[in-house]
Amino acid sequence: MSQPTLFMPIRVGNLKLANRIVIAPMAQYSAEDGRMNDWHLIHLGQLALSGAAALTIEGTAVTPDGRTSYGDVGLYSDDCEASMARVLQGVRRWSDTPIGIQLNHAGRKGSRQKLWDGGAQIPYDHANGWHTYGPSPVAFAEGDTPPAALDRDGLAAIRDAFSAAAQRASRLGLNFIQVLGGHGYLLHQFLSPLSNHRDDEYGGSLENRMRFPLEVFEAVREAFSHDRPVTMRVSATDWVDGGWSVQDAIAFVHALEARGCAAINVSSGGSNPAAQIPIGPGYQVPFARAVKQATTLPVVAVGLITDFEQAESILSTGDADLIALARAVLFNPRWPWHAAAHFGTQVRAPNQYLRSQPSRLRKVFV
Repeated sequence: MSQPTLFMPIRVGNLKLANRIVIAPMAQYSAEDGRMNDWHLIHLGQLALSGAAALTIEGTAVTPDGRTSYGDVGLYSDDCEASMARVLQGVRRWSDTPIGIQLNHAGRKGSRQKLWDGGAQIPYDHANGWHTYGPSPVAFAEGDTPPAALDRDGLAAIRDAFSAAAQRASRLGLNFIQVLGGHGYLLHQFLSPLSNHRDDEYGGSLENRMRFPLEVFEAVREAFSHDRPVTMRVSATDWVDGGWSVQDAIAFVHALEARGCAAINVSSGGSNPAAQIPIGPGYQVPFARAVKQATTLPVVAVGLITDFEQAESILSTGDADLIALARAVLFNPRWPWHAAAHFGTQVRAPNQYLRSQPSRLRKVFV
């Protein structure tokens, strides 16, 4: 049979990927004061042996108060950098899978319990809590403490923090950066009229609401090694009337493209906990399709992509250029192996595991 699109190589900037499967960033809520530990070595290590073309480290805070929870990974100190270097050294010893990182600031969605503890906001004066910041003093959820509105000094400090984290990512030899501009976190909070009620040059019109996220992207792009790609993850819609829309997202993508963005990862939601989202297989793929039709950048589709034929269809019909796996690859860390076997093609596998497959499938390994 002909080579499936899922296993065709592709370039993202200067980064050559062996196939179209990338592993999305997935919060583990297991860091200690922002520092990675052995859990991250185990977690990232197994995913680096999955056969996917690239692996993305979970949303990583650029400041301590930019974390979503007190268990989030950070890249804001020498200790954070050293702990990440140790994990990367262990993973890279056994895998040459390209590894990137998602940089983030949680804004008003910070200071929260770990997901398995309910995810509610922790008051700033309680253990593991802190003051949160946002574009405007508008709380995310009922019962949350409203964030403090960022002033010019605060905006500059966060821009500088993203830049410093990008410099650390360069020193760590990470292959790419993804800036998180969606899911209701700080950059998305500036983009969405649901959370941005400012009346200065950072609020009001779409151009003004895009200003700070674009300034952050430019700061990251300037600070990160220029031969390595910087990408952006966006929410294509808030799923709320009067909120951020796919038309807004396309305008944002055009602005990012002009500033050297290498790829767009298209997700949705995150700005309003009451949003009615029709979750189902591939429910976000239509947004990826709309963005792809409007840009020449590689587009990554995400969201309940679990089936091999489903993934191939998304790519072969031109809805996206790559697919990102999250929960599906946690459930099945060999998803790319199994997809290769399904299509009768090849995937990279470690020598130590080659004997694990039935003899009729061994041809799928290289």
